[in-house]
Amino acid sequence: MSDPSRPVRTAAVIPAAGRGVRLGPGTPKALRTLGGTPMLVHAVRAMAASRAVSLIVVVAPPDGAAEVGRLLHEHPLAERTELEVVPGGETRQESVQLGLAALPDTIDVVLVHDAARPLVPVDTVDTVVAAVRAGAPAVVPALPLADTVKQVDPQPQGTPEPVVGTPERALLRAVQTPQGFDLATLRKAHDTVVEGEGATDDAGLVERLGSPVVVVPGHEEAFKVTRPLDLVLAEAVLARRRATDGYV
Repeated sequence: MSDPSRPVRTAAVIPAAGRGVRLGPGTPKALRTLGGTPMLVHAVRAMAASRAVSLIVVVAPPDGAAEVGRLLHEHPLAERTELEVVPGGETRQESVQLGLAALPDTIDVVLVHDAARPLVPVDTVDTVVAAVRAGAPAVVPALPLADTVKQVDPQPQGTPEPVVGTPERALLRAVQTPQGFDLATLRKAHDTVVEGEGATDDAGLVERLGSPVVVVPGHEEAFKVTRPLDLVLAEAVLARRRATDGYV
């Protein structure tokens, strides 16, 4: 139980240990440049833009923590935000667990943010933090779907797949990050739920515990850079921000 007289502290964990194969071979996805700056740096700056976030833990590739540390040292943050780099694991869940283990006991709220979502607006970050501080154990930003979704019977690649259902689109949301959590709840979820048991994100692990998860409005610019076309769109968004908002 946290001390009610102590200010609530929020940290962000950014898992950045993946290779990003859908963007092609070479540099890990988080280190690909966007507007001349690595996507990871943009993601870190997005978390640091929130005055609620006092600590950011970046989870680097297992053999690349020193390199990531040097990179982030070249792009310093405001003094009010602490930054730590730790080596990650073989899977995303292992990497997030290692990031959570690096958090001090003074942290109450934790955000988990994809390094591949470099342009999430600070208003979205603040909305997630506020919802957790208001009492929700798990919060995800999300958007209504624009496309109709079909449920199919999966077949080998290239083979037509039979449609078995059409979920009601009004009941569906496309989930983004940062996802926000009461730290104790997320640690319990990672310690309890075995990877691969139907959860594809951190909120899914909390759902498996039976704890409530709530959705708050996401933002169209918080999209995930996964394919080359996403990178083109991210460059366009960044160019617009630099021209109109003085974004660096």
